[in-house]
Amino acid sequence: MEVRKTREWKEFEREERFMAIKGGKGYTVADIEALPEGERAELIDGEMFRMDSPMRTHQKLLIELAFEIQLYIKNMKGSCEVYPAPFAVYIKKDTHNYVEPDILVICDKDKLDEKGCHGAPDWVIEIVSPSSIRMDYERKVRLYREAGVREYWIVDASRETVTVYDYEHEKEAVQYTFTERIKAGIFDDLHLNLSEIDI
Repeated sequence: MEVRKTREWKEFEREERFMAIKGGKGYTVADIEALPEGERAELIDGEMFRMDSPMRTHQKLLIELAFEIQLYIKNMKGSCEVYPAPFAVYIKKDTHNYVEPDILVICDKDKLDEKGCHGAPDWVIEIVSPSSIRMDYERKVRLYREAGVREYWIVDASRETVTVYDYEHEKEAVQYTFTERIKAGIFDDLHLNLSEIDI
């Protein structure tokens, strides 16, 4: 006799599967590509991490910041390109590391193809979600530094702070508030003020 699975049971199975994945170290990009449609995850050194659906504030910050950066590049007739998530980044150009940063800026177009970015973006912005705190503040700080990202911002709406890592100049991390104008290190005169975003 076939047992019909309820929605709750399917959700339980899905959670169990991702919990098992989180404990493993041998996952590859092929496992990411095999995920069911609509499910997203990232890989760091072969360990897979589930990505939850973003909240409204997260998406508001993402679209506003990406727009401001794109507008600056366009007005300056720059060659760098801006991509919001989801956008595949094969950050170490191997099979065991794969991320989808919230916003990335790429100035070397040789790193781009139809699948995504192969290598380190120049600038990465991650917008903190409740489920991504450890990932953004710990694992990705190390990953982005090791991979060669020039600049990494962590935007935390709950604390109204932006933590800036200037890897290119090997500076200590600096934390700003949303009320401050924050200069983008990879550009000459781009300043962003998050207090101007109505969230």
